Amino acid sequence: MQKRKLGNGLEVSAIGLGCMGMSQSYGPPRDRRAMISLLRQAVERGVTLFDTAEVYGPFANEDLVGEALSPVRDRVVIATKFGFAIEPEARRDGKPNTGGRGLDSRPEHIRAVAEASLKRLRTEVIDVFYQHRVDPEVPIEDVAGAVRRLIEEGKVRHFGLSEAGVGTIRRAHAVQPVAVLQSEYSLWWRRPEEATLPVLEELGIGLVPFCPLGRGFLTGRIDERATFDAGDMRSNLPRFTPEALKANRALVERIGLIATRKRATPAQIALAWLLAQKPWIAPIPGTTRLDRLEENLAAAAIELSPDDLREIDAATTQIAVRGDRYPEQLERLTGR
Repeated sequence: MQKRKLGNGLEVSAIGLGCMGMSQSYGPPRDRRAMISLLRQAVERGVTLFDTAEVYGPFANEDLVGEALSPVRDRVVIATKFGFAIEPEARRDGKPNTGGRGLDSRPEHIRAVAEASLKRLRTEVIDVFYQHRVDPEVPIEDVAGAVRRLIEEGKVRHFGLSEAGVGTIRRAHAVQPVAVLQSEYSLWWRRPEEATLPVLEELGIGLVPFCPLGRGFLTGRIDERATFDAGDMRSNLPRFTPEALKANRALVERIGLIATRKRATPAQIALAWLLAQKPWIAPIPGTTRLDRLEENLAAAAIELSPDDLREIDAATTQIAVRGDRYPEQLERLTGR
């Protein structure tokens, strides 16, 4: 597996592994022993970047990743996240939570999350500690300062942000260098190209795209007949209504034509396209199956020529994607 340098000395495999789906969001949690086996097989195949968060589960995914990777801890980079107030924690006003997951990036909360995550991950240091979503009630300078202190104490190696806007990125970076930004970026969601990517390049910050396969849509295996149960987040996403899926199939079909010519799958072309955008991009497709893991990792060996890239850009920019990626209340948490 090829390696990439993302920023501030962070080196990772060109393709990482997003672990959220092993514990939530795409149906019931998967069998623990099977997922531990998959995580270890990913390491054997050269994956070094593994992405989790305290909120995944909540807590269960960190515990899973910690158990799976503890025997190979010196060979991997583990990224986790803070920023949510998760039941049964108290609310900011001291009263018990009654439902939902509010934001909480107060410095004292960041420290508490770090200490708990270290225990669940069975490690002495968190390689990348992301703010999961920007908290408008806490100045980003205070957040960056809290993470800086954890770095000085040897509990965290690198500071990351997730779905932050360019103003927030600049302000945070001035206090504690940001190594990586994690944001959605794919052939199905190209908005980071407008303002975010230029700022990352200017500041020397890497990008870790999540959902690089459009939550499965860019694999070509989902059409308007697809159904999602209540435990699958796609059942509530505007882009996954039957009408939107039918309209957006044109995008996958164009990618599929290119994939056929390259003797690849649509998923591999989507990942290879991301890798070709910048040398400091490392996507983290998620999966719970070994065959899909191997398919995704093989994308790192696919070379797209300038003509291929122009064809892909022409095909995808001519097709208007239908449907918002999130419901309005979730989209409001991004880009701040």
